[in-house]
Amino acid sequence: MQNLTFLFTLLLTFSACNQKTTADATQNSAPKNNIGAAFNITPIEHATAVFTWGGTVFYIDPVGGEAAFKGQPAPEIVLVTDIHGDHLNKETLAAVTGENTKIIVPQAVADSLSADMQSRLTIIRNDETTQINGFKITAIPMYNLRPEAKKFHPKGRGNGYLIERNGQRVYFSGDTEDIPEMRNLKNIHKAFVCMNLPYTMTVEDAAAGVIAFAPQEVYPYHYRGKNGLSDVDKFKKSVNAANAEIEVVQLDWYPEKD
Repeated sequence: MQNLTFLFTLLLTFSACNQKTTADATQNSAPKNNIGAAFNITPIEHATAVFTWGGTVFYIDPVGGEAAFKGQPAPEIVLVTDIHGDHLNKETLAAVTGENTKIIVPQAVADSLSADMQSRLTIIRNDETTQINGFKITAIPMYNLRPEAKKFHPKGRGNGYLIERNGQRVYFSGDTEDIPEMRNLKNIHKAFVCMNLPYTMTVEDAAAGVIAFAPQEVYPYHYRGKNGLSDVDKFKKSVNAANAEIEVVQLDWYPEKD
């Protein structure tokens, strides 16, 4: 009788372990990036884009006039990263937003906007977070490191943005160099990373930063500098030489060059 009891207990233990192993294998084989078709982005130009996520329409750094957004759905949430003209155009912002549009900005941007827009603003500083329409939005620092470039983007003035929903995380770098706050990001599903001189960083530094935080997908954007477009093909080769698992997605951010 004791032998039968021992054998029954052993069988139960083996069955439980086998079920756990199967469950673990299923979990580990599940796709890491399940944003899928729920996230769609349309580049407008340079730093400006329209993206939808789960039916919510975002604009980031809307410039270029109302005509640049012809045929695009109206935004529910607008993200503005900085005060420079390739990120903030007051006339465009007023034209594409309505009374119910939520506009996320750093303090420096808020200070430059008219009084009639203030009620629509949500001001967040570096490392602060807000919750809007089911999204968690965190302001990530963006700034220059090189002494000769610090005048372009001092630390604390502008915001990069980390947007989260249902465990998925999307990052827009804004105008930054290869800063520790970017390198320390974790579990990023889609990253939009700048690279242009003299204002942000070199292709090499952008690649090094991306290799450090290893997003599942990275989109080079904001890559027009004083001497033309940065070499995004070189960026892709550098990233994938170090980590072939990072998917480098090249979109058309400069349609006038086609």
